Amino acid sequence: MILATVPVGLSGLLLEHLLRTVLGKPAPAAVFLAVNGLVLAVGERLRRRVEEPTPVLSATDGLVRDEAPPTAGEADDRLARLPGRAVLIGSAQILALSPGISRSGVTMVAGPVRGLAHEDAARFSFLLATPVILAAGALKIPDLTGPLAAGVHGPILAGSITSFLSVHLAVRCLTRYFHTRTLKPFAIYCTVSGATSLVLADRALNL
Repeated sequence: MILATVPVGLSGLLLEHLLRTVLGKPAPAAVFLAVNGLVLAVGERLRRRVEEPTPVLSATDGLVRDEAPPTAGEADDRLARLPGRAVLIGSAQILALSPGISRSGVTMVAGPVRGLAHEDAARFSFLLATPVILAAGALKIPDLTGPLAAGVHGPILAGSITSFLSVHLAVRCLTRYFHTRTLKPFAIYCTVSGATSLVLADRALNL
């Protein structure tokens, strides 16, 4: 998991200024949100092809049966044996440095493309968030010790605890969700929201 976070960590440090000044505006964020929806839609189609059962001939009765999909343990074992695969999936997080691109979304798309089952890719995606969020928080610690942070340490602590509990609950719920369902609703939401936001941003600029 540490290896998988190195590419996005280095990219974030190198591209932080560019992302804030050039892409940190409503129109680019709207475009990337729509692109995120298209990525999720394409990823869902690829996932169906990757996870499509393969007919195999039974050695006992000669009947053609569908090969069982890989279990969670098998997927984790493959990932552990192939750290390069984990790095490639983690590298997909670089796309999420752009506003509007979902970090968990692109990694959940990259997972099945690299051979992980859908729910295993979702679990690995959520696990990848831990070092990324911790690193981002560590970079902001100096801002919390300056004069502008006086009197806000209590609310920050309460917010951090609430966020931790919320994330834990969300991970449990979404892991169960992706066990039987797909990314299609999220793809539709992102595409429609991005297109709508782009239209609204264009109108606001023309006022």
